[in-house]
Amino acid sequence: MSGERPILIVDDDRALRSLLAEQFAVDGEFAAVEAGSVTEADALLADGSVRFEAIILDVGLPDGDGRDFCARLRREGVKVPIVILTGSDDESDVVRGLDSGANDYIAKPFRLAELLARLRAQVRIYENSEDAVFMIGPYTFRPSAKVLQEQIRNRRIRLTEKEAAILKYLYRAGTKPVARQVLLNEVWGYNANVTTHTLETHIYRLRQKIEPDPSNARLLVTEGGGYRLDPEGLPDLPA
Repeated sequence: MSGERPILIVDDDRALRSLLAEQFAVDGEFAAVEAGSVTEADALLADGSVRFEAIILDVGLPDGDGRDFCARLRREGVKVPIVILTGSDDESDVVRGLDSGANDYIAKPFRLAELLARLRAQVRIYENSEDAVFMIGPYTFRPSAKVLQEQIRNRRIRLTEKEAAILKYLYRAGTKPVARQVLLNEVWGYNANVTTHTLETHIYRLRQKIEPDPSNARLLVTEGGGYRLDPEGLPDLPA
């Protein structure tokens, strides 16, 4: 998905789903996958080919109540942010939605800019939580554990604290290159007495761990005086 964060929109209003998907794609930050029912959403979540980083969920679905679906997802271990949309802003309705495990609850009609801002806020909170899991190329990245999991070969790659911080910051930047000095300041701190050589050394060691051919980096690439992640540059690795 070219670096966009995959989100799942579950709503039986096709026009609204399309509008939301279009708006989310404007700045390239999110890529929406649409479902019109609980059944369709279940199938997409079970597929496993895409790991969604947030779910937008309508209350009124043709085959179930969105709040009940949310509660079930939480019981099944789904940790990503869930934002529920509803036609009612009654206090008891809001409480029921939040009690089901939703991170936020937004009444229709809503302003698209507000929905996007609240979604971004929930994603940021999730990214800094112990539950955060991201896909980087063929790897599953768990920042809190400082581990990359290569699913195909069932291989765990352990990272240092700085290596994990570098990957996390580059992941947040999407496919936009991050200047060396910016990355250095963000990972080591603005007052740290370190040089870009320190960063380059860590990038070198990180590539030794994640690139099949470190001399020809395709996942963690150098660009525009800095670095970026190219999630499509490294295909699934052979077993």
